[in-house]
Amino acid sequence: MFSLIVFFLVLKLSFLFCYLSDPRCFWRIKDRENYLGDKEADCFFSIYTKRGYVKNDYFSENLDKKVTLKTIYLISSVYFAIEEINRNIHILPNISLLVKIDCNLIEDNVERVWSLKKKEIIPNYYCKNQRRYLIVLTGPIWITSYILGPFLYFSRTPELYCGYFHLLLSDQEQFPHLYQMTPKDTSLPLAMVSLAVHFRWNWVGVIITDDDHGIQFLSELRTGMERNTVCLAFVTSITYDKMLYLKMTHKYYHQIIMSSAKVVVVYGDKESPLQLNFMLWKSINIQRLWVSVSQFDMITMMGDFMLNSIHGTLIFSHQQSEMSGFKHFIQRVNPSNYSNDISLAKLWWTYFKCSLPPPDCKTLKNCPTKTLFQWFFEPPLGMSMSETCYNLYNSVYAAAHSIHEMLLQHVDTSSENDENVLEFNSWKMFSFVKNIQFVNPAGDLVNMNQNRKLDTEYDIFYITDFLKHEGLKMKIGRFSGHFPNGQQLFISDEMIEWATDIKQTLASICSVPCRPGLRKYFQEGNSVCCFDCYPCPENEISNMTDMDQCVKCPEDEYANTNQTKCFKKVVTFLAYEDPSGMALAVLAVCFSVLTSVVLCVFLKHRNTPIVKANNETLSYVLLTSLIFCFICSLLYIGYPTMVSCILQQTTFAIVFTVAASCVLAKTITVVLAFKITVPGRRLRWLLLSGAPNYIIPICTMIQMILCGIWLGTSPPFVDADLHMVHGHIIIVCNKGSVIAFYCVLGYMGSLALSSFTVAFLARNLPDTFNEAKLLTFSMLVFCSVWITFLPVYHSTKGKAMVAVEVFCILASSAGMLVCIFLPKCYIILLRPQINSFHDFRKIHVKVININ
Repeated sequence: MFSLIVFFLVLKLSFLFCYLSDPRCFWRIKDRENYLGDKEADCFFSIYTKRGYVKNDYFSENLDKKVTLKTIYLISSVYFAIEEINRNIHILPNISLLVKIDCNLIEDNVERVWSLKKKEIIPNYYCKNQRRYLIVLTGPIWITSYILGPFLYFSRTPELYCGYFHLLLSDQEQFPHLYQMTPKDTSLPLAMVSLAVHFRWNWVGVIITDDDHGIQFLSELRTGMERNTVCLAFVTSITYDKMLYLKMTHKYYHQIIMSSAKVVVVYGDKESPLQLNFMLWKSINIQRLWVSVSQFDMITMMGDFMLNSIHGTLIFSHQQSEMSGFKHFIQRVNPSNYSNDISLAKLWWTYFKCSLPPPDCKTLKNCPTKTLFQWFFEPPLGMSMSETCYNLYNSVYAAAHSIHEMLLQHVDTSSENDENVLEFNSWKMFSFVKNIQFVNPAGDLVNMNQNRKLDTEYDIFYITDFLKHEGLKMKIGRFSGHFPNGQQLFISDEMIEWATDIKQTLASICSVPCRPGLRKYFQEGNSVCCFDCYPCPENEISNMTDMDQCVKCPEDEYANTNQTKCFKKVVTFLAYEDPSGMALAVLAVCFSVLTSVVLCVFLKHRNTPIVKANNETLSYVLLTSLIFCFICSLLYIGYPTMVSCILQQTTFAIVFTVAASCVLAKTITVVLAFKITVPGRRLRWLLLSGAPNYIIPICTMIQMILCGIWLGTSPPFVDADLHMVHGHIIIVCNKGSVIAFYCVLGYMGSLALSSFTVAFLARNLPDTFNEAKLLTFSMLVFCSVWITFLPVYHSTKGKAMVAVEVFCILASSAGMLVCIFLPKCYIILLRPQINSFHDFRKIHVKVININ
């Protein structure tokens, strides 16, 4: 038996996608002439048997005139099953099933329930030689079984309830004789939550009836919602108390009208005041997308669908197969009333295939009216069965298979009376019914064992108004509990896009989704579905919608402007390819070449007065140091390395110290030259001994000691600054010890300041080639450049900071070159007549005569 179950399970799964690729459509005429609408009557179908073939006398019972077309449809499904069984030689051969039908028991027979005529409506309450019934099929109204069920138990008659599952009837202590054909909706909450997740609805309202059935459903639905981050916008619990309901009507209205939820789940007992709410809400044009179960797929006495909305209605219905021949059977058993397709459509949904919509209809709402009418009047394929009809159909077969199994096992439970009526032990037969399983003519496996029933499967239908007085019902998907979580829901996107605009227009959400680049911010006390959207912090991103937390980019990446992606940071340094790097390199080379030319000019004219008059050796040393000053700036350009970083600082410090000490030595030389001409001075030996020239090595040695300490304690190194400039990794030479760097810079500054001071004091000393003024101006430029350097250096970042440092090296070096040597080159090259000993003596004599 287990292998049979597995076989049918695999068979159903293999055809799952076939069902979705070829969905069924149904159409139905709204019967506005029948004021009862789709009102169902409670009926008892009492089954008994006779030997031989006995034909049922269809609709011979004196049925109440208030029995609606829908009730006739239910009765027809029982007749249809019995006729198939009686004609089937493989089930109960030479035995016929018959049925006695009693409807409207609660409404019309309440008085008789307590009268002495209980035998008229209570099966097995009989006199001698009176008929006994094997089993009673009841439905679709649960309250009938709840009230009259105990009488069936007292008479030892089992009952198969074929209506919608109800929690109260599942109490085995109170109803041990009753078996519910409809399985419990254990998977329904999960199916509805899966549908909400599929359409990205996270703000959903719920309307239930105020009973144990509705409360349990709400509890299971709430649990499923919490697991999938779907929130309850409101919960409306409809009371059964009529007086209390009238008082609560305004509250019910206020709850739904004030909620922003566009999707509302409806579950409960349709016979409750619940349907009055929907009739009232339709009159005041409250439009929501209703999500419910098949029992709410009905037409009210107003001639409209109970759940009526411009957005349509989504219905979950237990899966069932089409019954071939059912339409023909209904036409045959009562041809006078149901002879054409229009009358059949009033009974129930008439189905047809609609996998291929009309070619000129891209969507249902945009279909031309003429095309819709042509499509509407195409010959229908057949009639679908409602859930209750299908349960009645299967329950008849369950009874037949149980009797057949009893006969095969030779259970001595039958007897025969004078009317050829076979009488079986109903209670023993009931034990067979609860454990029987069989395959019905539609090919579905029916397993009556509650403990071994397969997971519930649901077809999902979309119902909407079609033209003016017709309704259209389309199968858009399926939910199957056989699949793993996350794969249980299957939706036909083609049918959704053609039949509805749910995806485009219906967003049932509490808050607008946070776009990528933003994160959710939850306010305390609010639902998790209600939030604000805040931008991600710096260098963090959110690349999906509705992210709770932003993700920090790796250290070597940065967030784009919209904070949706991380990009690799650009490695930046002062390269030769950069315009600024190229310009500074060209300047450095040009100035070093220019300085070399000046040096060559001085060497060529070394015997001229202007060269000899200002200590030519110091001039040569100064020019050489300036050449190295210009060249050392090239160490700052290009990709930094450990060697280049060390050479940058040490070379810069030493060559600039040499240059500054040369200027200081030249300044002291000028002062000493004038001091020894004063009578009584004994400083001649200092000048003749070349003492000023010792200033250069002494000052340089001190700087070298400072550099040695710097390199020994915390030398410069290559550093990658990831945060200095957004989106860039700055490769720079870290100074290592900042204190050592400023000590070196301060020492150079003190030399320059000393040179400036001495030169400034000697600027007015009389001499033809006195360069004190030139030295003053050069040191003024030098000090100005490096004083300006400090604030600019600290206010710039990245390669601009390096460019500033290079520029200051070039500017200060160029200042000394131009201020000291440009006037001399001018005289040497353009005024050579001045630069001769003959003219020099004439000028000197004139100066003496003037004095």
